[in-house]
Formats: sequence, C-alpha cells, structure tokens
Amino acid sequence: MKLTILGCYAATPRTLTNPTSQVLEIKNHMFLIDCGEGTQVQLRKQKIRFSRINHIFISHLHGDHFFGLPGLISTFRLLGRDKEMHIYGPKGIQEAITLLLKLGNSWTNYNLVFHELSSKQPEVIYEDSKVTVSTIPLDHRVYTNGFLFKEKLAARTLNIDAAQSYGIDKCYFQNIKNGKDIVLDDGRTILNKELTLDPPKAKSYAFCSDTAYKPDIVPLIKHVDVLYHEATFLDSQSELAPKTKHSTAKEAASIAKQAEVGELILGHYSTRYTSIELFKEEANEVFANVSLADDGKVFNFT
Repeated sequence: MKLTILGCYAATPRTLTNPTSQVLEIKNHMFLIDCGEGTQVQLRKQKIRFSRINHIFISHLHGDHFFGLPGLISTFRLLGRDKEMHIYGPKGIQEAITLLLKLGNSWTNYNLVFHELSSKQPEVIYEDSKVTVSTIPLDHRVYTNGFLFKEKLAARTLNIDAAQSYGIDKCYFQNIKNGKDIVLDDGRTILNKELTLDPPKAKSYAFCSDTAYKPDIVPLIKHVDVLYHEATFLDSQSELAPKTKHSTAKEAASIAKQAEVGELILGHYSTRYTSIELFKEEANEVFANVSLADDGKVFNFT
C-alpha cells in the first residue's frame, strides 16, 4: 500500500502548496482521492501514469477538492484515453462536469461513469476480488464523505516444506492451494492449515477530509492501519473549527486515539501558520504515531 500526497493544504493554491489530492496504490489499483486545482501537474511531477487511474473519489463539491477534475478529464481525452473512467462523488457532480463539457463542446471519447452519492449512512461503493471502498459520512458545510479502503484477505499460500515433510506428491499441490485437506496413503488426514501459510495482514486506509470533530466515525475506522485526518487549525484557533466545520490537530489525534489506528497522517493545513511541524507537536500530545502530509510526500506501508 502506497500513498502519494499531491496536495494537502486548505482553501487556495499557492506557488509552493496545493489543495487536496492524493493517490492511493493498493492491490494493483491506483485510486485518485479528491482533485483540487493543479492535480494533473502534480501527477506529472510525481511521474504517475495517467492511464493507471480508472477510479476517482471526490469527497465533496468545494473547489479545493474538485476544481481540478474537469481539466484532468479533458487531458485524458487529449491523451487518447479509451478506457472508461468511474467517478464517485456527491449528487450534482455529474451535472457540474457534463455542463462544462457541453458548453465547451468537448465530450470525451471514453465513457464517464458517475456514481453519485447521497446517503448519510456508510455504504460500500466499490468492490472487487481484492479491495472494498466504503463511505465515511463526515460533518462539513456541504454533503461530504470520507473513504475507507480495505484490502481483502488473500488466499493462504502453499508451505512447500510442510508438504514435503509429509511426503505429499507435487500433483496434490494445487488441491492444497485450493484449500483442500490431504489424505495420506496411511489414511491420516492432514488439515489444510498445516500445509499452508497465513496470508499477509490485509491493510486498510481511511481518508477523512473535510470535517468537524465527529466521534461518530470512530466505529467505522476502528483499528485501520492508516488514518488521514484533516487538521485545519491549531488549538489556539479552536474557536474557528466549529464555525467552518473543520478540525484541529488535537481533535484529529483524539479521533485516532479513540479508533486505535496504527498511524495518523495530518493534512489540510490552514496556510496561516508558519510551520506544519506545529500540527505534529500538538497532535503528539494526544497520539504518539503522527506523520505530516506534505505536497509530493510518499508513504509506503509494508
């Protein structure tokens, strides 16, 4: 599981910082999460292949989270894309995007498949044999979702040494891989778990931006490996958080502590502060394992 931060600052693009967008690579998928202005430039800087992106998840319809999407869709067209693109986002996103395409007479030569969201309850919005993606209803000024990405547990793998120790012929190895027990010539039954190895632990990632402090999400993200949670303000400006429906670094750390997550990544910083290290210092007062997102930063989770 690999996370590339394309942008992680609040509100407006600046010469050195970009609004929210990130790429999650998980189980051979490359998911784009939010698409603020400048996303496609950041994709190029990080040398991420556009053609690998087939699913885009938009948390809400504030400009710093989706104004880069029309341009990216247009660029896909100019690059000759023919694979369909799936876009998951709040109700209204299809109208917004298709209106721009209509007015510019620039319809795509590939299928755009919109999955509009309106439920205020968590729901699975994508699933295949390797991964599921569910919504995390958040509390912001407009309808907003976070997203929970979870690997499915892989199949058990053949323990060749164990099989050979029982004198099991190679012709039975596929049956073992398929989960079957083996009956030896002397009549003994060897359980499959004795002939296979546990699969790697399935990884999980939760994206929560933008939102006010919302303890209701704790059961949804309990024990996730990595939590990205917005931290727009420091505690010294905590009075601004409820007014704008954002969170402080301490509040993000409190969510991480309650949910007993493996690692907390902070982002969506207000640009009023001189250093993002202040966010980490504040969060560390509540939760130990805190990392800071920054534009261009890559996290590899093994």
